[in-house]
Formats: sequence, C-alpha cells, structure tokens
Amino acid sequence: MSFRIWLGCLLLPFTALQAEVLYQRDIQPIFTAKCVACHACYDSPCQLNLGSGEGASRGAHKLPVYNGVRVKAQPPTRLFLDADGDSAWRRKGFSSVLDAQGSQAALMARMLELGRSQPLTPNAKLPPGLDIGIGRENTCPLPEEFDRYARRNAHGGMPFAVTGLSDEEYALVQRWLEQGAAVEPRLLEPSAAEVSQISEWERLLNTPGARGNLVGRWLYEHLFIAHLYFEGAEGGHFYQLVRSRTPSGQPVDVIATRRPNDDPGTHFSYRLRPITDVIVHKTHITYPLSEAKLARVRSLFFEGDWAPDYIPGYGAVHRANPFRAFQAIPAEARYQFMLDNAEYFVRTFIRGPVCRGQIATDVIRDNFWVFFQDPAHDLYVTDRRYREQTTPLLAMPGQFDEMGSLLAFWNTYRAKRNQYEQSRTQAYANRPADWEQIWSGNDNALLTIFRQHDSASVRKGLIGEIPQTLWWMDYPLLERTYYQLVVNFDVFGNVSHQGQTRLYFDLIRNGAELNFLRLLPAPSRQVILDSWYEKGGQLKLLLAYTSIDNSTPSLLALNKADPKGAFAGQMLARYAGINAAPDPINRCQGTRCYRAEQPLALQKAEQALSRLTNRLAGVLPIIQQLPEATLLRIEYDTERREIYSLLRNRAHSNVAFMYGEALRWQPRLDTLTVYPGILSSYPNFIFNLQAAEVPAFVSAMERVNDRADLDRLVERWGVRRSHPDFWHYFSDLKRYLEETTPVEAGVFDMNRYENL
Repeated sequence: MSFRIWLGCLLLPFTALQAEVLYQRDIQPIFTAKCVACHACYDSPCQLNLGSGEGASRGAHKLPVYNGVRVKAQPPTRLFLDADGDSAWRRKGFSSVLDAQGSQAALMARMLELGRSQPLTPNAKLPPGLDIGIGRENTCPLPEEFDRYARRNAHGGMPFAVTGLSDEEYALVQRWLEQGAAVEPRLLEPSAAEVSQISEWERLLNTPGARGNLVGRWLYEHLFIAHLYFEGAEGGHFYQLVRSRTPSGQPVDVIATRRPNDDPGTHFSYRLRPITDVIVHKTHITYPLSEAKLARVRSLFFEGDWAPDYIPGYGAVHRANPFRAFQAIPAEARYQFMLDNAEYFVRTFIRGPVCRGQIATDVIRDNFWVFFQDPAHDLYVTDRRYREQTTPLLAMPGQFDEMGSLLAFWNTYRAKRNQYEQSRTQAYANRPADWEQIWSGNDNALLTIFRQHDSASVRKGLIGEIPQTLWWMDYPLLERTYYQLVVNFDVFGNVSHQGQTRLYFDLIRNGAELNFLRLLPAPSRQVILDSWYEKGGQLKLLLAYTSIDNSTPSLLALNKADPKGAFAGQMLARYAGINAAPDPINRCQGTRCYRAEQPLALQKAEQALSRLTNRLAGVLPIIQQLPEATLLRIEYDTERREIYSLLRNRAHSNVAFMYGEALRWQPRLDTLTVYPGILSSYPNFIFNLQAAEVPAFVSAMERVNDRADLDRLVERWGVRRSHPDFWHYFSDLKRYLEETTPVEAGVFDMNRYENL
C-alpha cells in the first residue's frame, strides 16, 4: 500500500474502513464530481461513460464514436439502448475497467495510481508536450497493455491532466475496487403527480386509430431526444420518450433502432422512461410537459376534422421527406407545435444529438440571431396548392451512405432545393415582407446562437451586438433543419452520410439568410449577401445557390445607409416585451452599461466589462489570445458570486465550404461578447476575482499584447487545470445553474478546458 493510500485510510473513520463501499452512495458522487466532466456522452475517452453504474460496468472500447473519415458505418453503442448487461457489451468489444486481472489490480485502480504518481505543480501550466486537445488519439489500453502504456505516458493517469481525487476519495474508490467493484443500478420512483401525468401522456401518444397513429409518430420523432419534465410536479425527475415492446403499466422494453424513424419491426407503445444517469449539460435539452401542454396538443392535433388517407411506412422515401410522410397532419398544427417551444427545437440541432459536431457547426457563423415567420403568413401553411407543389422538393439526403455517391446525392438534392427556392421566390413575389409576417407569440420567438468551433449554444432573446447575419426561418426551413441534423443524423455513420448532412445544412443556412433579406430594401440585398460570401464564397453563390429576389419590395421603413442595422434596432424596440435577454453590456445605450436591478458591486463590474465589447481584435489584442468560451467568476458581498461568459466571436470571409475554415478565418475582425450566465456547455477557462478587482482585470486585459502578457493575467486571476481548488470552481458552475435555472442544471464538460 502506498503512503498516499495509507494516509487516506488514516483520515477515514475506523468503521468506514470496515464497512462495505456502495456504488450509488459512495462512488457515483465521486465520479459525478470529478470524472463525468470528461467521461460522458459519445465523446467520453475510450467510450468510458462514468455517469452511471451501467456505464462504469460496461467499460471501455478502443474505437472512438467520432470519426469523420471512416468509410463504413460503425455499430451503435448507445448506453441504455444498444445492449443490456456486461456480457452483451463484451460481445460488442467493450472491456472491463473494474475487474482485477489475476494478481493485477483493476485497470481503473492502476490508472488512478498512475495519475497520483505524477502530481501536477499547483496552478502551473501542464508539462510541455502533454496533448489535451479534443482531437487527440486516445490509446485505450487493455489491462494487459497497461504497463507499456504507463511507460510511454507518464502523465496519462486519471483524472487526466487535472487536479486529482482527494486522499479520502482515492482511498474510497480503491477500497471499492478491492472489494470487487459491485455496481447497483439507480432506481427512481416517480412521484404521484408524475405517475398521473405519465399515464395521461402515454394515453395520448398511443391514441388508437389512424389519426392517433400518425400524431403519436410525429410527436415521438420530435421529442425522442428531449429530457422531458413535468412542470410543478414533485420529484424533479427527467424522462425520455421511447418505443417499447410493452404497453403502459408494464416494465419498459425499449426497441433500439439506429434512427427514431427506422422501422421498429414489431408492435410497440410509446412510453416515458426515467433518465437514471447523471445529467450532463451538453445533452440536457429540456422540454416541459404539463396539463396545459397536454390540452394544447389535443387542441392542435385532434380537434380538427382531418384524417389520413394512409399510414406511411418507414422506408427511405418517407424518412427523407417528413413533409410527405406527415402531410395529412395540418401543417399549421405541426409548425405551431414547434414554435411554442422554438428554443427547444433550435437547441436540438445546435447542441444535439451529438456531443461534438463540427460537421454541422462550421456551416454557421460564430454569432447570429434567429427569428421565425408567422404561420398566418407562411405559404406552406396557408396555401394547399403551393404545399402540394413544393412537398416533393423538400426531401433531404443522408439515407444512403455509398461512398461513391456523395457528389451524386449532393447534386440531386441541391437541384431539388434550388427548384424549391425558385418556386418559393415566385410564390412570394407579390407578397412584400412586413412586420406582421414575423412571429412574436412568446419569448421563444427571438433566439441567439453562439458557436465555439465544434459546439454551439442557444439562448432565448437577442444577445450581443448586432450580428453579421440573421436567420428568418419558416416552417420548411425549421422542419428540414430538425430532420437533417437530429432525426436523420447518425453519429455512427460514415463520411458519406456526414458529408451529405453538412452539405445540405449549408443550403438550409443559405435559405434562412435569403428569407431574412426579403425584409430589407430590394436594392441593398445583393450587396449584403455578397458581404457574407467574400472571396471563394462568390463562387459558391454562383454555382450552388439560387439567385436572390432583387425586385419585390419590402414594406419596412429602413435607413438605406444601413438597412440591416436599422432593422435590428427596430426589432429590438418593437419586440422588447418578448425579448428575454436585454443586453446593456454589449448594446449600451448612453453611459449606464449595466443591469440596473443588480447590486452596486455588480453594476460597477459590468460597467468595466462593457469596455471589452464592440471592439475588434485588431484593436483589442487580448481577444486573439483568449479561447472561445471563457468564464468569469466574480465574488461579491462576502459569499455571493455572479458568472459571466466571455465568448470570442470569430470572423470568417464566408462559411460556405466544408474544409479550409482556417483559411477563411479573419482573426483581426474577431469580437468579444460579455454576458451574465453560462453560455456554453464546454468552458475553456475560468478566471476568479473579487468584484472590486474587475476594473483592474479589464485594464490588464486591455494591456495584453502577446502570450507573455496573457500568462501574467492568468497567474494573477486564472484557475488552471492544476489549481488545488479546480474542482471547487468547476463544480460551482453546476451549482450556479441550480440556483438560477435549476431545470437546466447539469455537469459541464471539461474536455476543452485549455492549458493557459
């Protein structure tokens, strides 16, 4: 026994040393606090997911889930879905990290010991040459390969490249492993109120008859990724909507299909099953259920006199075109359901279903606003003949992944999409855009998106300075984006499937941009569009997209010198009542650049922070030194704190191509958004300081010109991975959400935490 283990054991009460260590009571809290931040979702190193006993027992796998160049699709390995029990996972290639190997301790024990044998210098940079990048190749040694791994990776122990477990935690985990590492499942008992609502929702989702069949299927395909919760119900649990071989009242027997719209192959019922693993923020896409929501769904989908002529199958034709599969359901009902919780749907394709999505995110700007076309002014909703004419053109690629057919699929679906855009332009030619055509039904109507390289986040309201681009989405745009990036996207698919997804999303983005430009004066549209597609983007405009409508006027009275800025200003004023994110820090009016309702200490801090906004990196060099998502933790009033996001918005000449993003990056044009709250699931760094220090901190940032200057800033206020209190500060992010927006609370991901 090493000295550290012996010391840790001394710190434990004698009775604790004799007692059995229980997984749920003793071990999962340690994993949740210090392991889940890296080991969760598909990007868990070696697919080792420590958010549940089932994941810990499943073990590790050598194949990564994320592989952008594989030529064959990979068998899916989704926890709680694609296998049940250790033996089934062993047949899928997973190896145990908990089982002792003869005289050798379990792989987890040896990994933890290796980590403790090379302690990090407190709050210093990591050792030179230690690769912590998200794209690094993980070795994933089997137990018999560990000794060689340890010789080659002295700093490859666990927790990796971060302050480790305390002596007490380490001793407890090692004792659990020595006792055989027994794992018991986490059992959740729904409250009486939850049981009642589960019954009501399952009854609605399984409504008999052709209409109930079609509505249930549409709702399932739109909610399968959600973490469902019941508003006002005691219990605070989250649920997932699944297809089960068993009906309501019996244990759930989930049917695992590659996609939610694949053929289940047998009779099934829609069921709600509890989510039993640790909630992690990056996959925590919440959707509220309630009696009012139940009544809303009944009103939207069941009160009309419509009836389906047939029940569509699960073949590729219907999967590729949900507008055709669900054409019997009134389009107004479908679109309005999505608008009611538009933030949820935009989150699904911005944050999920994957945990790392550069295949999708490099097609979008780093910061833009999204708003929606009113259903009463959406021709796809209101005009039956137009809907029938255009529905065949709305099919999407990705159902087939033959390697040699990528360009053929792209050309086919690009032609369909462009034909649709031409039809749309003609249909709207006599309908000039005005304010009445913008939906303003609730606080989901205005959204802000921030991209951080291979991840992105969504927030209600209009945040930050007026962005370069804005999206105006109608029903065909919103539904296609959802199906292309969520329902039909296969994270285990091959490069052809992923390429088709990326290329078509490029067309969707362009469609949302063109729709927005209809709101601006006709003579200004081409100039603005060209500014979004500089350099090589002009070639893409010429060869891949349809031409813009430069003749139909807009009915909005906008300043011709800066029509986009004038539109944004009028929108902020017109929709102030539903704008969930007033932003005096980034859009300061006058001299008070802070939230007036905050304590004086924070008002002064925010006033100082506002100096960092609306400045280009060419003028404020610190922007080029900062990572993409920095969090600023400001302490005030003795025991209180506020957290701010400092988001670096990278500028690009265009975002029209799949490769060569670095060549299109314009770093001197980057800007910084400063906003209260946590606007990323993947913090890149944390600064911690007192409110009174903020003016000095900002002044120091303004003086940063090179890496040495940044190092001095970090030395004074930074929380490095090696900081003795790293886990206190990192875990406080979750506590912050528990206090401010508890429904959204989850463990944050530290795979992208940088070595500043």
